[in-house]
Amino acid sequence: MNPLLGRRQTQPRVDLDTDVYTLARQRTAYVMDTFDEIIVAFSGGKDSTAVLNIALEVARSDPRFARHLPLRVVHFDEEAIPFETEEYVRRVSQRDDVALEWYCLPVKHRNACSRSHPYWWPWAPEDEAKWCRPMPPEAITHLDGFPINPPEARLTIPDLNGLLAPGRASTAMLMGIRAQESVIRRRAVSRRKVDNYIVRYDGPTGGGNIFKAYTIYDWQTEDVWTAAKLNGWDYNRAYDRMAMAGVTPYQQRCSPAFGEEPLNKIHTYATCFPEVWEKMSERVPGIGAAVRYARTELWAFGSRPDKPAHVTWPDYIAHYVSRWTRPAEQTMIAGRLRETIRRHYRHTTDPILPTSPHPRSGVSWEFLLTLAMRGDFKERRQETMKIRPEAKAREWASYTAELTRLLADGVTAAELGHPRALPPDPSMLIPTEYRQEAEQ
Repeated sequence: MNPLLGRRQTQPRVDLDTDVYTLARQRTAYVMDTFDEIIVAFSGGKDSTAVLNIALEVARSDPRFARHLPLRVVHFDEEAIPFETEEYVRRVSQRDDVALEWYCLPVKHRNACSRSHPYWWPWAPEDEAKWCRPMPPEAITHLDGFPINPPEARLTIPDLNGLLAPGRASTAMLMGIRAQESVIRRRAVSRRKVDNYIVRYDGPTGGGNIFKAYTIYDWQTEDVWTAAKLNGWDYNRAYDRMAMAGVTPYQQRCSPAFGEEPLNKIHTYATCFPEVWEKMSERVPGIGAAVRYARTELWAFGSRPDKPAHVTWPDYIAHYVSRWTRPAEQTMIAGRLRETIRRHYRHTTDPILPTSPHPRSGVSWEFLLTLAMRGDFKERRQETMKIRPEAKAREWASYTAELTRLLADGVTAAELGHPRALPPDPSMLIPTEYRQEAEQ
C-alpha cells in the first residue's frame, strides 16, 4: 500500500531542550558509527553547506571517525547555475579533508517552461553550443551504469544515486533535506520513533545497501544561516546577490530556474546573475514565454483563472488535466490529484473549499488547480498546514467564513465535489479548543 494513502500514523512532534545544532552533530556521529561508508550530497546550497560542515566537524572530533576522512563529497553540477556556485564548490574541493567528485552528467531535469518539451539535460553533448557555462576542469563526465544515449534513457539524480555505491558496503548519504520545506518531507521523518531521519534508498539503481540520512531535518532556515554565521562557515556568495536584490531567505534558490516552483522567481536570475542569464534565456524550449508570463495565471503564479459558475470544481480541474498532451503526464497528474483529495478525506469529512485551505488537510480547490496547471512532477508543491495554535484558529475562522458565504450564495455540494450534504452550521466544524478565538 502506498504509505501516503494508507492508515499509518505519523509520530507526534516532541519538543526537546537540546538545540538543533547539537542534535545534528549527534545524528551525524551515530551515522558515522553505524555505516561503513559516508557520502555527503553537496549541491552548493545553504542546506548541504550545513550538512557538510557538521559532518567535517564530527569526523575530526574523535579518532574513531577518522576512517571517513577525507570526507567523500558528491556534487552534481546542474549547468544553469550561478558562477558563484561553481566558485564555492571549487573552494570546497580544495580542502584537505574533502574528496569531492564533481559530476557533469546529462541527468534528466524538469523543464516546466514547455509542455511539449517537459525535460532538459544539463551538459547534454548534443546541446554543447547552448551550455550556460563552460564545463569546469574538475568535471567527471562518466559514471558506470549511467546511460548517455539515447536522451530518453538518462536518469534523474535521485534515480542514479545507487550508482555511487555499487558494492555491498553499507552506505549513508547525508542530505540537506528539511521538514520545513514540505508536508511530504515532514511526514518522511515522522513515521518512526527511532532513527526517523534515516531512510532506505529505494531508487532503481539501489542494491539495498544505501540509506539517506537527513541530519538537519528539524532545522529552520534561520538555523542554517545562524550556524554559518556563528561558526564562520564558507558559503555560496550567490545568496548575497539575491539578498541585495530583495529576495527573502525563504525564496532564495541556487538551482536551475526551469522547474515548476523556481519559475516564480525566474526574473531574479536576470537581475542577480547576468553573467549566466544570457545563456539561460535561450537554454530550454519555452523559456521566452516563461520569462514573460511565468508570474501570471498561465502558470498559476500570482493569480489563477476564474472558474465558470456553471462548471463544478472537479470538472474544472479535469479540464486543465486534459490540456496536458502526453498521456503519461495526464495519468501522473490525475493520480497526484486523487491522492491529495483522498488524503484530505482521511483527515476530515468537511468539504474542500475554493480558496481557504482546510485546517486539518491544507487542501483547497485553488491548490488542486495549481497542481493541475503546473504538473508539479517533483512534488515540490505541498499542502499548507500550520502547527501553531494561533495560526490554527485563524485558519478555522477563514475556512468557516468562506463556507458560510458559499452557503449564502446557494453553492451545492456537487459544485464543490463533496460526497455528502454541506454542513448547515459551519461554526460547529471548529474544534472546541479553537472555537472561542476563531469566532472573535
